[in-house]
Amino acid sequence: MKTLRNVAIVVAIAGVAYLAFGTRGGHAAETLKAALWVAFGVGIGYVGIRLYREHRISLHSLGDRHRGMLYGAVALGVFAYAARRRMWETGLGELLWFVLVGIVVYAALEVYRYSRTY
Repeated sequence: MKTLRNVAIVVAIAGVAYLAFGTRGGHAAETLKAALWVAFGVGIGYVGIRLYREHRISLHSLGDRHRGMLYGAVALGVFAYAARRRMWETGLGELLWFVLVGIVVYAALEVYRYSRTY
């Protein structure tokens, strides 16, 4: 219930900012937008740290190879998401983007399958 309340507060702040500044809010709107993105990034980082701490034993039981595959897949997924707009400007870039996403999916499935074996 507390999490739902916090999400509602963030949505309300974003709604007020949108209504107050609109699409042409100038520097104040850009500053608020940047602050909200920073807060979102910090929240994602916090969730990542929390998940790592809760599943530390499971992660270390994967072994070096599969743990490296998992971390590499996460890093490659972040890179593919960040570079998506520029990569989709050309046909070769779009093809390369799909190859990268395929590698991420393959690595994630390989780590998942390995984690379920005895």
